[in-house]
Amino acid sequence: MLRTYRDEAVVLRTHKLGEADRIITLLTSGNGQVRAVAKGVRRTSSKLGARVEPFSVVDVQLHRGRTLDVITQAETIASHGRDLARDYDLFTPATVMAETAERLTADSPEGAHAQYLLLVGALFAMSHRRHDPMLVLDSYLLRALAIAGWAPSCFDCAVCGAPGPHRAFSIPEGGAVCEACRPAGSAAPAPGALALMGDLLSGDWEAADASEGYCRGEAAGLVSAYTQWHLERRLRSLGVLEDALAAGAAR
Repeated sequence: MLRTYRDEAVVLRTHKLGEADRIITLLTSGNGQVRAVAKGVRRTSSKLGARVEPFSVVDVQLHRGRTLDVITQAETIASHGRDLARDYDLFTPATVMAETAERLTADSPEGAHAQYLLLVGALFAMSHRRHDPMLVLDSYLLRALAIAGWAPSCFDCAVCGAPGPHRAFSIPEGGAVCEACRPAGSAAPAPGALALMGDLLSGDWEAADASEGYCRGEAAGLVSAYTQWHLERRLRSLGVLEDALAAGAAR
């Protein structure tokens, strides 16, 4: 195996190491999730530091190590970090996307390339405000879960397959459920909310952009709960986002 390799990657997260280094968590196109040391990047003279900030898409060269790889070179492909960091309404949902990608690719390289492509596209849409940031986030979460094998049913019954639309949504059962299969505790969202989830999952942005605000709110709640059910623990960044949205609504 070659000790040095090159790949395209999205920077998911960074944290300090020693006085001048950082550990960079990357989602690469061809090597799955990689944790690597970027040496000297916290020094003001470092040219590498600005290239390996969260949300950046980079062409990176790495040297394989025993526990952590080492970044030896990085060239910027797309720098979304600056645009996202200066707008809190964009930064918080982008952080949720990065944390979700990290969770979904932490233990298995299967689907990592598709997750990489999805995240790159979602960050571009978010930083360029192609759509409402919360719609971009919910679409990303639904598609990321679908790549992982957990696509919710938004129309036909997730249990028996009875043609929809149906009025109930059960997270443990995998989505929309008919009256015969509906378990206790199922949600009963507005029909437009399930339709919106289907549009976000399939990429029908014309329909999604035309959706009503109350449908967006209900869909976001279902997507959040469904995501955290399958990830089996709460996303810290999603809690921050929900607190910020609640504070904004209270003003």
